[in-house]
Amino acid sequence: MKSYRSHIIEREGTEFPSQTYKEIVLKPAFNQAKRHFIKPMLQIHLAHIIMLVEEGIVKKGEATKIIRAIRKINVEEVEQAHYDSRFEDLFFQIEHFLIKEAGDIAGNLHIARSRNDMGIAIYRMTLREKILELIESALELRESLINLSSEHINTIMIGYTHTQQAQPTTIGHYLNAMTDLLTRDIDRLKAAYNNVNRSSMGAAALTTSGFPVNRKRMQQLLGFEQLIDNSWDAVAGADYIGETATVVQLAAINLGRSIQDFLLWGTQEFDAFKLAAPYVQISSIMPQKRNPVSIEHMRSLLSSVVGNSQTVLTMMHNTPFGDIVDTEDDMQPYMWKAIETLQGVYRLLSSVLTTMEVNKRKLLNRAKESFANVTELADTLVRTNHIPFRKAHEIVSSTVQDLVIQKKESINNLTLDILNKHAERIIGRKLNLTEEALKKALDPQHFVQIRTLEGGPSPERMTKTIEIREKEQQQLQQWLKGKYQFLQTACRSIENIVKEWIGNN
Repeated sequence: MKSYRSHIIEREGTEFPSQTYKEIVLKPAFNQAKRHFIKPMLQIHLAHIIMLVEEGIVKKGEATKIIRAIRKINVEEVEQAHYDSRFEDLFFQIEHFLIKEAGDIAGNLHIARSRNDMGIAIYRMTLREKILELIESALELRESLINLSSEHINTIMIGYTHTQQAQPTTIGHYLNAMTDLLTRDIDRLKAAYNNVNRSSMGAAALTTSGFPVNRKRMQQLLGFEQLIDNSWDAVAGADYIGETATVVQLAAINLGRSIQDFLLWGTQEFDAFKLAAPYVQISSIMPQKRNPVSIEHMRSLLSSVVGNSQTVLTMMHNTPFGDIVDTEDDMQPYMWKAIETLQGVYRLLSSVLTTMEVNKRKLLNRAKESFANVTELADTLVRTNHIPFRKAHEIVSSTVQDLVIQKKESINNLTLDILNKHAERIIGRKLNLTEEALKKALDPQHFVQIRTLEGGPSPERMTKTIEIREKEQQQLQQWLKGKYQFLQTACRSIENIVKEWIGNN
């Protein structure tokens, strides 16, 4: 009878990699790498050999052989390839191909370079592209929010605090708040991008190299805007992905709060809006149902973004401050998944909000009947009767409580006689207030119109605010365009040098 040890050896094999290690580590890592890393890997190969020639470390004739071999690599074939256990990972598989094509001279491509600094550079190049794509989708949502804010600048609704009716405002005001929160998320993504887009190349394994390579030139050729100065930090500092995970996680949490509001506002009881047909699903048994599945899925997907981002941070936790490329191989897909999911939610929400029908009449009537307007009544008493705000607050509060006790829970039941009854009890006299002034003080449209301070919901103020947000949108778009152009210029510079050396062959 075979021993358990013999059984394990038979199953796992006697050479690297073991069967299980291959299945749970190497094969998944290869499948991720072939889709995401092959293009930046080849870009680094070309940039590195160009730099080695420019610094006189490798002869140009040898370099052209290597470059021709690199150019023979079919990216699409690599992306479709299956894991080959003869090679630990994609790097060694590509290296084997290059040596086979160009001869042993291709081994010089690895002068003054390690998988450590190269791997980190690949991760950063991949992540920077994904961050830019995420910002692009965020800007699409931001533009939708700005347009909707303008469209609903006069759409009165009740604002809520502590989940209770608070004060009249507008949907435009709410959407503008979402815009500003999203803008801060975009600013944080921009900051994360700036820290991600730094070059590790030249750090080699940990301590740079005795070869006189040009780290600045590699930075330039690969489209990095900064250099990671300390070589240990270059291969050990994983905070670039941690920062990105934190920013993405916070962005998902921020957006999830509004998604929660939209789920509530879409109920038949609330009846604030109606989703367009492409974003609702019928019930399998209840004919009347219009299930807001698009919003429901956005809520759960944003939770998955939070979870995947947290996984990245947890995988970083307590790892040694050294090369953790293998750990990063495992954590990168969680970061990509979080980014891609958030990107999709941004696009979906933009479509959902742009196509929904808002029940303006219902929202206005609800505001007109609500006690949410009485803050302005208290303010009016201060202005017209010169009494302290706390006394005015007490008069109005007592009046509302009286009406609620009498089951007269509509602001239309608030009369000057009832208000004066409580005023006489609290300040010892009737109020100097007309019926017309009372009616005006209780009008939600008047409430909104006089909130003209910076950040307020009045149409006058919101018009100015939206103009500023539109200018900011243009600036953000220009920033994004500039980053894309910078990366494209770097890529073209490599291609131009390659064409100059070997033509189109």
